Amino acid sequence: MAASTLFRASAIATFTMALVACAPFKPKPTIAISRGPNPLHHHGEQAANDILFRAIGLVGTPYRHGGNTPDSGFDCSGLVDYVFLDVAGVVLPRTAQDIDHIQAAEIRRDDLASGDLIFFGRRGHITHVGIYVGEGRFVHAPNEGGTVRLDYLDGAYWRDHYAGAKRVAL
Repeated sequence: MAASTLFRASAIATFTMALVACAPFKPKPTIAISRGPNPLHHHGEQAANDILFRAIGLVGTPYRHGGNTPDSGFDCSGLVDYVFLDVAGVVLPRTAQDIDHIQAAEIRRDDLASGDLIFFGRRGHITHVGIYVGEGRFVHAPNEGGTVRLDYLDGAYWRDHYAGAKRVAL
């Protein structure tokens, strides 16, 4: 009887693995998508505040290229995607360049508000993204060997590489 149960469990596991292997691959979207009404996700002004606090709460998390969770560490786009998904249920593309191409309101630097996405790069090529938190500061995952941190937009490097901002509708 034990052998029969073991065989049945093995057959179920094999069938499950076959189903998973045959499941269609679904690439990440190229636009920001809200996952719809979810009582755990906030929208509007409350979401912007929650994004701000969630992002600040991740300061000190180690940088890791390709990282997208607090446990594994973050790169810049992984941090932004994680915060927006966690707080507002919004899925963003995986790279800073692709996030820059989402359909969202472009924001002038003088009109930045907490929760806005800010972009950096050169000659039209976006290489970095962060989340504006207010008072001229933003949260981002800057580089290998570093951690998620707060920086000033007016810092020499960031001022010289600032490329624009967008506001995702929450």
